Amino acid sequence: MSGILYVTGTPIGNLEDITMRAVRILTEADFIAAEDTRVTRGLLAHFDIHTPLVSCNEHSTPQVIAGIADRIEAGENCAVVTDAGMPCISDPGEKLVRACRERGIRVEAVPGPSAVVTALSVSGGSTAQFAFYAFLPADKKQKKQREEMLQALAHEHKTCILYEAPHRLRQTLSDLERALGGERMISLCRELTKLHEEVLRFPLQEAVAYYETNEPRGEFVLVLDGAPEEQTQLTIEDAVSMANAYIAQGMSGSAAAKLAAKETGISKSDIYRELHRES
Repeated sequence: MSGILYVTGTPIGNLEDITMRAVRILTEADFIAAEDTRVTRGLLAHFDIHTPLVSCNEHSTPQVIAGIADRIEAGENCAVVTDAGMPCISDPGEKLVRACRERGIRVEAVPGPSAVVTALSVSGGSTAQFAFYAFLPADKKQKKQREEMLQALAHEHKTCILYEAPHRLRQTLSDLERALGGERMISLCRELTKLHEEVLRFPLQEAVAYYETNEPRGEFVLVLDGAPEEQTQLTIEDAVSMANAYIAQGMSGSAAAKLAAKETGISKSDIYRELHRES
């Protein structure tokens, strides 16, 4: 009989935020698949948990993922965790979940903290609808993808949530101001649930100025107000840029064109045709 994969949330900062169920699952599981075994080992030591660890990160090969799935399929229970928060959200654990789903292995959520919704809840912005963009492409070879995602953000009506590292924050804020305009409101949430938690909310132009004289410290979640409805006169070029941004996040061309059509009101077939013309 197959085992179970438990998608287990861990604290994003304050260790007291772990749930009683998460502690039990981490204790009872046959093994834990961790993004960084060193980080998870510290968490387990704090709660006196001695479950064996295996690595499951962005560098794990398909063979490694298959090996973990083999163990679960053979009857072992596995808890998959990320370094902080809910695994599989902009996280390599999604590959393991997909592999288990494809084999018909039972997958259960053990909910815990998430930096995305935690930041949204304290941002002061609209929480009715939101879009999560994870990290902007940062590699120099991804300049086009970065620009396309910035353009998608410029036209997105929903509240937008991004992650950013402190050493890239200034450049990202500058790029956001250029693409979205200096008046767009942003909430900068850093060190969530930790001792030095801070949430700052101001227009992008003020955010740029603030961090010119203040050193960014800690991990950031950026919460951007959506684009005002009256400011979005979208063209086919805008729709194609938006579709390309979705493709950069891993969507197929057809799915990206469909979503861009829904967001812009421009025909899916027109967007798809332009995408093929570019390729």
